[in-house]
Amino acid sequence: MGQTGTNHGPSFDLDEDAIATLDAADRFARAELYGLSARMDADEWWPEEVFPKLGQAGYLGITVPAEYGGLGSDLMTSGLVLQAFARWNHALALSWVAHDNLCANNIARNADEAVKKAYLPGLCDGSSIGALGLTEPGAGSDALGSMRTTARREGDHYVLNGSKLYITNGPVADVLLVYAKTDPGKGTKGISAFVVEKAFPGFKVAQKLVKMGFRGSQTAELVFDECRVPAANLVGREDAGASVIMSGLDLERAMISPICLGICERALELSIEYAKTRQQFGRPIADFQMIQAKIADMYVRVETMRTFTYRVLAASNDLEIGGGGRGKIHALTAASVMHASETMARVLDDAVQIHGGSGYIWESEINRLFRATKLLEIGAGTTEVRKMIISGELLRH
Repeated sequence: MGQTGTNHGPSFDLDEDAIATLDAADRFARAELYGLSARMDADEWWPEEVFPKLGQAGYLGITVPAEYGGLGSDLMTSGLVLQAFARWNHALALSWVAHDNLCANNIARNADEAVKKAYLPGLCDGSSIGALGLTEPGAGSDALGSMRTTARREGDHYVLNGSKLYITNGPVADVLLVYAKTDPGKGTKGISAFVVEKAFPGFKVAQKLVKMGFRGSQTAELVFDECRVPAANLVGREDAGASVIMSGLDLERAMISPICLGICERALELSIEYAKTRQQFGRPIADFQMIQAKIADMYVRVETMRTFTYRVLAASNDLEIGGGGRGKIHALTAASVMHASETMARVLDDAVQIHGGSGYIWESEINRLFRATKLLEIGAGTTEVRKMIISGELLRH
């Protein structure tokens, strides 16, 4: 892969600083993350040294203020780092965004000063790994309405009971941002957010889940059995967790699109390389018009994805604290990830077709990328939920 931003497409929509950020992250990911990707996929292996290395290199806490150990930058910068990471190790990129965006950024945006000082420095230097605990066995697309995990106040603690499922970084997380109902009678208006440490009594990882794609990015079911959490670890106000969730979900959707983009950039590059070197009928398959047509289609799809992804990242930069979950940004982020994930499926389908039989082999890199497509049509709200969000906002006005 090239080492300049222009090698990955037109840079008219990125200024020099943004191009430099993308290029630096690309170089780092190729040197430090790419070599881990095959083993992570083959063995569902987690490289324990990688997060401290990310912290030392300045790639954790991108949006966290410098006073807590972060970079103090914006969502656009996070998206560019994520795009570069996804080119070379998309499983690690998924774990990174769960840590940096879903956990650290949410704490930085919503927690009080004491919680920020207690947890953000470790999340920024890589000594702690973060996760978000929202989805439950019976609460996926209806994550808020069907939430069953509860938290009751007992003196200086809240006591959590319930479980969370499909939690990225769950088996390796030290710090988790967990949502629970503090007043079940209020429905979605009775949800609160808490910072939970893995060492808190009553918390355990029930099982590590083995996946089709994004293997190596650790996923788990978590159980809270009379789990005692200090009351000081409440994030925001009691019963006000829904606004934290909705704002966080909009930012999460904006940050899934760069994963799709990075994967597709790599798939296009691999397909071009393969088409130039694979010989059939005495000629490179790149000489055949049907292969040329697929490469052209892939290129157009990658470039349209890039433009939309950058636009929505820029639009999400200024999302106010407690904002999101409504209005134009709600529809835009849902549209961005819907377009990116559906487009990625088409790009990777063409890429495997170009690779032929070699693309069907599990160990091949293009097969590894292909197996990643489905998750991004499901996570952070399925394609169907995204359509509901978009149409709901359009029809409301």
